[in-house]
Amino acid sequence: MKMLQRQLSVVMTLLCCVHFHVQCCHQAEDEISRSHFPQGFLFGAGTSSYQIEGALLEDGKGLSNWDVFSHTPGKINNDENGDIADDHYHRYLEDIELMSSLGVNVYRFSISWARVLPRGIYGDVNPSGIKFYNKIIDNLLLRGIEPFITIHHHDFPRELEERYGGWISPLMQRDFLHLAEICFKSFGDRVKYWITINEPSQVVDLAYMSGQFPPGHCSPPFGKCSTGNSDVEPLIVLHNMLLAHAKAVELYRKNFQAKHGGTIGIIANAFMYEPLRDEECDRQAVSRALAFVVAWPIDPLVFGEYPAEMRCVLGNQLPVFSPKEKSLIKGSIDFIGLNHYGTLYAKDCSLSACSLGADHPIKGFVETTGTRDGIPIGNPTGMRRFFVVPRGMEKIVDYMKIRYHNIPMYITENGE
Repeated sequence: MKMLQRQLSVVMTLLCCVHFHVQCCHQAEDEISRSHFPQGFLFGAGTSSYQIEGALLEDGKGLSNWDVFSHTPGKINNDENGDIADDHYHRYLEDIELMSSLGVNVYRFSISWARVLPRGIYGDVNPSGIKFYNKIIDNLLLRGIEPFITIHHHDFPRELEERYGGWISPLMQRDFLHLAEICFKSFGDRVKYWITINEPSQVVDLAYMSGQFPPGHCSPPFGKCSTGNSDVEPLIVLHNMLLAHAKAVELYRKNFQAKHGGTIGIIANAFMYEPLRDEECDRQAVSRALAFVVAWPIDPLVFGEYPAEMRCVLGNQLPVFSPKEKSLIKGSIDFIGLNHYGTLYAKDCSLSACSLGADHPIKGFVETTGTRDGIPIGNPTGMRRFFVVPRGMEKIVDYMKIRYHNIPMYITENGE
């Protein structure tokens, strides 16, 4: 398909609600057709603004953290950038037509913070940015495609990083709430599905632990960055993200939900894990690996506190929610979005020797790998740590279903 050939960053997804029951579709020898899926099943495509839009500084857009990072020599392979990307800003009508031809009935896309608020809270709303997303929403609906909006998918105005360090500062909670309110007011009358933040635990892992995402913070042994503390900053950043999420949900529920009839949630990235060895310590490592990736952002939003597995390892290193904050975050999701790309083996590092980094509390004393005795856990893919392990999808959905008492769930990204 032309859209899939051009939009290499597009992730085709199945968006399915698994509330009340889980229906797992096992690959059969015969071809799977749409009739095999229940009535109302959502088949979707998903994108993020920086990966597809391009139009770097067009029509009043400001510089984002990713714009600056990708133009910093040595940060991105081959010094590539998203200045043009898939040129979705100019070709959105063509892309929507192609989506319609594929038969999708939902499209998940994200808002470019710097396109709507070029200077964040320190400047005015950019009317051209609002107009752009209104055109996308209206044209999707004309073709029977539901818009599924992610408010924040990793990119934000550069000015917020320069002023106070972005998500490392609690001021980011205020700025995110400002963006969310503008989105609810501008688009909420036509949008029934909202995601506040995409993959908070991946952001802290890649941006503040290994330094591969902006702002490129890390410390040894996780990486060699000019600044950062890989053992501390991830905890602070995710804490601020969760509070920002909860404040946006509170605003939506108070001022918009009854009128617009939408739902709001957050997205967790979720590998599934299996024990590397047939030993109890590795089975416990699986539990910690899941807690330190999947449950870290979700447990507080359901139960009001960080996972017990994390509290056991990190103790008072974890930030603390005040009683007021705990009341704010507990129950602050209508659904969980789940991004799943693969399954890995988990090995305990509290009793066994492991590679540098895996032996740190911030990693839960867990080392993960895609191979055992030289044999991959599934068929390799083009990405080093992604393997084709279909059973992992069923297992991770079961894990989420049980841990979170069957809260509505959407598979918002998948592929192996």
